[in-house]
Formats: sequence, structure tokens, C-alpha cells
Amino acid sequence: MQCPYCHAEISDRSKFCTECGASLAGVSDRAEQQRSAAGMAASSGMVLGAAARQARLSAPFDQNALISDRAYNAILVGVLLWGLLVNALLCAFAADFAANMNPIVFLIIYFVCAFAGIRMAAKSTNPFVSFLGYNLVVIPFGLTIAILVSAYGGIGSDVVRDAFVYTLIISLGMMAVVMIAPDLFAKLGGALLGCLVGLVLCELVLLIFRVNQVVTDWIAAALFSLYIGYDIYRSQQFPKTVDNAVDSALDIYLDIANLFIRLLEIMGRRKD
Repeated sequence: MQCPYCHAEISDRSKFCTECGASLAGVSDRAEQQRSAAGMAASSGMVLGAAARQARLSAPFDQNALISDRAYNAILVGVLLWGLLVNALLCAFAADFAANMNPIVFLIIYFVCAFAGIRMAAKSTNPFVSFLGYNLVVIPFGLTIAILVSAYGGIGSDVVRDAFVYTLIISLGMMAVVMIAPDLFAKLGGALLGCLVGLVLCELVLLIFRVNQVVTDWIAAALFSLYIGYDIYRSQQFPKTVDNAVDSALDIYLDIANLFIRLLEIMGRRKD
């Protein structure tokens, strides 16, 4: 985390800043609560979007709205990259604002925006409305990531760089697995959702009792790695429309963002 007075990078366990000597009593506890709240909120966003995935498979659609596979995947990738770019900008320019937010206020804003965005994307067949919903999810998620990035030294720190590199490698690896053996992911949906709900409930209890979430971060990282492959596979099962491309980008974005958050936590603890 960073010293709130001189902004020097320090260990979470430090009682005094090694640069300015200021007392850090209560600061590390607040930072841990913020990170725990951020991680739990991010996982909850995945649960909110689970029902929407299934609904899109059976939803009626206009045959005239179908586009080519190439156009579908180009839109999906473009929307996904837009979300990641917004997150990078928030980490670069809104990290201090996000880090100073009260955890309870942050959770309220997060759930209101994320729930509204996911519902808009799920219910609408208009790609512009779905893209608006996508951004309502991307912005609070970006603030979640900004909290963690700020806590681990900012966007240029070794911890953030390593978490980004591992997220990229895992994402590309899961994409390759989907291309080579897509049937591996065909029946994972129910099991992954059950594990995710259990994880969110477990993290809620740990957050209430202020228990460090070390093991759950490793479990979550493995779970979201599988979710990346699963949602890439599922994205190719939906009717190829612009709206479904936007909605599928939202699914994959949530997976990648959650994986990055967990890897950031893991890398940060290893450094400490």
C-alpha cells in the first residue's frame, strides 16, 4: 500500500512509514477492508450476470440481425478492449479518488451501477443500450481495480505489472484451449456457478469478521481462469448479433477483471 501522507510504497504490515515516519495506525486495517470489499464486490458482479448468460441462449432474435462470424468477433473484441482501456484510464487518473472512498459507500455505488448495467445488457436487444449497460459495469469495476492498484504501488509497480502479465498469459492460454478442445467447457456452467456462489458467501463472512482472504484468492483465481475459457466458448454459441457480441464482451470482461484483481492480491501478499 501507499503512505497516505508522503505516498511512499510501504508494506501492509508497517506501523510507521519508512520514508516520513508517520504513524500508520488504522491505515493498514482500512486498506485491507477496502481490498476485501473490492474483491467480494467484483465476485458478486459475476453472480449477477450468471442468469443473463442462460437467458440469451433461448431468447428470440431477428434473423435479419445476424452478422458474419468475423464481424461478430471483431465487435466482441473491440468492446472488450474498450472496457479494459477505460479501466486503465481510471487506474491512472482516478486511483486516489477511489482509494479514499468509504468501503460501505463504495459497495452501495458499485452494486447499484453494476446491477443496473447488467440488467440493461440482459434485457435489451438494442446494442447501444447494451453498450451503455456495459459501461455502467466497467466504471465501478475500474474503480475497484483502481483501489487495488493504488494499494500496491500504482500502475507502474512491479506487483501490478506482474499481475497484468499473468492475466494476459492465462487469458490467451484459455483462448487457445477453447480453440483446441471446446468441448471441455461445454458442461462447466453449473459447477462454476455453484463454486462462485459459495465463494461469494464465504468472502462475505470473512469480510464481516475481518479475516484475511488468502486461500480464497487462490481459489478465485483458478475459478475465474476457467470462467474465461467457459465464456469464450459460450460467446460462440449465441446467435451472432451485434447485441450478443456486446453482451458476450461483458461476460469475458468480468472474468478477466476478476482474475486480475485476484492475481493482484496474490502478488501483493507475496511481495510483503
